[in-house]
Amino acid sequence: MGNKFVIKLLSLILVLVLFTSALFGCFDYPDIDIESILSSITTTSGDTTTGSATTARGPDDWGDYPADHSDVNNDGLCDDCGIDVVETIDFYNFNDLHGKFENMDDNEGVDELTTYLENRKNIDEHVVILSSGDMWQGGTASNGTHGRIVTDWMNYLGFDAMTLGNHEFDWGQDAIKTNVAMAEFPILAINIYDNATGKRVDYCQPSVMIERGGAQIGVIGAIGDCYSSIASDKTTGISFKVGSALTSLVKAESEKLREAGADLIVYLIHDGTTYKDINISDYYDVSLSSGGYVDLVFGGHTHSYYITTDAYGVPHLQGGGDNGKGMTHVELDINFANGEVDINITDYVEINSVQNLEDAPIVQELLDKYWDEIGWMYGSLGYNAYNRNSDTISSTVAKLYYEAGIERWGDEYDIVLAGGSLNVRSPYYVYKGEVQYGDLQTVLPFDNPLYLCKIKGSNLKSKFLNNSSYTVYSTISASQVKDNQYYYIVADSWTALYAWAQCETVELYDETTFARDLLAKYIQSGGWSK
Repeated sequence: MGNKFVIKLLSLILVLVLFTSALFGCFDYPDIDIESILSSITTTSGDTTTGSATTARGPDDWGDYPADHSDVNNDGLCDDCGIDVVETIDFYNFNDLHGKFENMDDNEGVDELTTYLENRKNIDEHVVILSSGDMWQGGTASNGTHGRIVTDWMNYLGFDAMTLGNHEFDWGQDAIKTNVAMAEFPILAINIYDNATGKRVDYCQPSVMIERGGAQIGVIGAIGDCYSSIASDKTTGISFKVGSALTSLVKAESEKLREAGADLIVYLIHDGTTYKDINISDYYDVSLSSGGYVDLVFGGHTHSYYITTDAYGVPHLQGGGDNGKGMTHVELDINFANGEVDINITDYVEINSVQNLEDAPIVQELLDKYWDEIGWMYGSLGYNAYNRNSDTISSTVAKLYYEAGIERWGDEYDIVLAGGSLNVRSPYYVYKGEVQYGDLQTVLPFDNPLYLCKIKGSNLKSKFLNNSSYTVYSTISASQVKDNQYYYIVADSWTALYAWAQCETVELYDETTFARDLLAKYIQSGGWSK
């Protein structure tokens, strides 16, 4: 029963008592002016109290009027009305899921984690689910849908915000825009700018305000200094503001959110440090903490797992990569009357701790939904006689690059080398047994087309032949190379378009043939059957 109704009822009862008393002569009252009696009683209109009495509002009303409350003595109760002004919030953050949606050989999917979060949302009053980036690229189903199956799952689970990571760009900016249009939650990136307009790109926003009970939570998202981790053809026309420029953007956005009533500022940044040598300054300007601009930081990108606190008491968390560690979790109390924030718990929700839970049906439901697009990726290509590690995979790909180049351009150009930075991804193996295209999609997820390139001899030696970080197949040794002579090589776009490699592209192989496609044909032909 609402306060407004109670007061009106009491007013009516009082008037009836006075009227009845006068009518039956119980008391010697003068003429009764009912309207004046009603107007003299304290009334309420909506949530705004008038008159001398104060009416406590219920929980449903707190979020609209947090500024009405005070808690000078910090006892958790409003000094005036006595209501509880402390909200307990549970934050769960995913980083670097890398499309590990369905269960795979070396990676668990999200089925049990989904059940866990659904259970927590039924137990805990206020839950916030976030992501600090690299959610889409990596797993078979997610790669096959360019992240859409993961975005669908995030919608189902009720994510509150996500920031972009570098691997969100692996299929180009159009794929990002498609997922943004699908997402029922904001996708953030405060520091990605359009080079032509000088303004922030229009497919993501800098921040969002989330309300939980009486507490207002500002969430700011940013991509770290990982522009060089993205193939250059995927970032055409945009740039990232990093370093002091990023700090300035975050400070200004934090001030804006504080002015709008934010009690807490959460910073999602797709960047981080390493668990072996935790150094927050690797990716974070501590003036954001010392100045009160940020209260909680969820990181990513480095695939490290750590829970630490900076010199100013601000927690920093990252939960590994490829869904290996699960989620990071923070439980905290926000006093929305005086701004006090108390951290209660910082921990991981690890995959192995939820394996006893039932699989959430949504995972299979979404696989069924997209099966017409992705089903073919689960069929067998052929038999693999041994476990093939990342070195074997990349060496095989380098040779297949060379053979593809010779077949296409060999009559016209003397090609002496193929390969480059051939990055194999988790699980870093193609296992013994029947091989699916999805297995190759997982270890070789990048859509990097092949190029015929021209390179000066001195660079061929320093960048390729004498570079241990590159994997190459070569018909020439470094001692045979003449520094001032030009040579022809084959490399994919990740290497060919990388300025450091000093390659000059001559011709594109095509737009749709990638490393995994060449390897798939090789396995189909029996290449790994012995």
